[in-house]
Amino acid sequence: MNWADAGFDVFGTHVLWTDLVGNIAALATVLFAMRKSMWTWPVQFTASVLLFIASVNAGITGNALKQVLFGVLAVYGFWAWRRGTEGGRELAVRPASSRERLLMISVMLAGTVLVGLFFYVTGLSWGAHEPLPKGAFLVAADAYIFVGSAVATWAQGRALVDFWIVWVAVDLVGVPLAFSSGLVVSGSVYAVFFVLVLVGFVKWLREYRGAAGEPGSRMAVAS
Repeated sequence: MNWADAGFDVFGTHVLWTDLVGNIAALATVLFAMRKSMWTWPVQFTASVLLFIASVNAGITGNALKQVLFGVLAVYGFWAWRRGTEGGRELAVRPASSRERLLMISVMLAGTVLVGLFFYVTGLSWGAHEPLPKGAFLVAADAYIFVGSAVATWAQGRALVDFWIVWVAVDLVGVPLAFSSGLVVSGSVYAVFFVLVLVGFVKWLREYRGAAGEPGSRMAVAS
């Protein structure tokens, strides 16, 4: 058996090790991000590689492409956080500026339309094979999750508190979509993400406000 097919059966369903460990690593990424740990990015990169293999093995090309994007953004995030701590400096989290928020909203709106059209025409989204109008809705939701996830990861690399809010917006679509489509495991993972994201947002916002009230104070990056 191909190593990429390695896994175990649960109630008649074959669970791939790459999928299981990849999702565990993805959840760990959120926990590391709460602490602003540099381990956030190597763990996210590892999750992307494992989930890419699982997606290719399952023939889910659209999700595989998403993992490639996450892998690239993980490299960017590591570089950005490392740059922010050069010379012993501490990395400060901050709210996005009005310009950055406008950019994120614009990219999410325009990106969802463009990526949705690309997914539909190429058939890369699983929803593209469903009849209309359900198919169009699923493709749009798939594109929204794809673009929103990319925007959130980019904002995370810039240490913007807003990145947690973008993840909330993504999960508000991802959780019900997964459950309504019968993807119980994926829906459960999204639900756990949702809770962790809310906790992370409160933690980062509280730390930012605490630092803002102390002149010269900076947020430390955990090792």
